[in-house]
This record gives sequence, C-alpha cells and structure tokens, in this order.
Amino acid sequence: MTALTLYRHPLSGHAHRAELFLSLLGLNTALVDVDLANGEHKSEAFLAKNSFGQVPVLIDGGSVIADSNAILVYLAKTYDDSGRWYPESPSEAAEIQRFLSVASGQAASGPAAARLVNVFGAALDHERAKTISHQLLAVLETHLSGRNWLVGSHATIADVANYTYIAHAPEGDVSLSAYPHVRAWLKRIEQLSGFVPMQATAVGLAAA
Repeated sequence: MTALTLYRHPLSGHAHRAELFLSLLGLNTALVDVDLANGEHKSEAFLAKNSFGQVPVLIDGGSVIADSNAILVYLAKTYDDSGRWYPESPSEAAEIQRFLSVASGQAASGPAAARLVNVFGAALDHERAKTISHQLLAVLETHLSGRNWLVGSHATIADVANYTYIAHAPEGDVSLSAYPHVRAWLKRIEQLSGFVPMQATAVGLAAA
C-alpha cells in the first residue's frame, strides 16, 4: 500500500478530523507536525502543498489533498470499500454534504472560534462565537434526540467532520452540560474501533 503522510498540528481540530478518520479506516499514516507558531505553514515548501497555508494536508503517493473535509471525502472514496462512511445514495450523500457544510460553517465560527480565543489567543469575538456555538448545539440536540448518528443508521464522515470541535467546545468556554443527546453522540463516536482522541488542553475543561 502507498505510504500516507498527514501534515498536521496536534491541537488543530481540522487536522484531528483527518487523523481520526485515517485511524477509523485502519490506515497506517506518518504524522508530520507543522510548526504553526513559527510560520512553517506559510513557508514556500508548505505552500507548495497547500497554497492556502493551512493544515491538514494529506499526501497519498502522487496525490496531495488539502482541506480536512476534502480529505474525508477522498479517503472514503479511496479506501472505504464498504461504502458505509460516504454512501452513494443521492439522499444520504446530500445529507452528509449538509453536515460537512455545518462543520465548515457553524462549527467553525462557533465552537472552533471560541476555542481559538482561549487556546491560541486569537483576536476573535468570543461572545459571538459562544452564541453561535449554543445555537448550533441546540439544533444538534434536537436532531439527535431520535437518532444515534447525524446521517443514517451508522457513523459516516458527517459525524467525523463535526466531532472534534464539538467535543472540545468546553475549551472555548462552551459547556455541553445542557445537551445530553449531543454528549451521548460524542461518546458513541469515542467508542468506535480505531478512535483516537485529540490532545486536550487545560483550558475550559471545567465547563464540560
């Protein structure tokens, strides 16, 4: 099998999204940490891999795939022979795309942004990010009240895409205490064979 390499940062939820799916698929992958603090992601060498200067980037032989959600789709299409992670049916594929959009939209501007303020000192509107987070969590709580997974009857890349920043929302002072269905969904993901956690920080853990 062609060697896989994932360029990542250990505290990046986007990078963990890709790392988690690689592990769930049982794919042996070399992890290369990118020194974001010192601007390695803006170096000429890294920009040749991803012109947007962001992690993660996956190298699979001669293929270079940037963007965490694009990596999930690529891995599902390339390595998931069962078709479970990204079903072919138009309705399920459309619903998965909906939640990939949530991951890059509300989850990014909500819990991910709130966490960026606390963990990385980002100059973002923390209160706005927390408000967006709770709006998202309220919708997900209702959505998950009668189901185990975001789409269909088993885990898909929709769950993988949204897991990390929601699981680590307390690091952005966003408590999950009012969302039991969301917490149960997170635990189901954590019980999947091959699950690997993202490195936690001490910030905001009391808010869980």
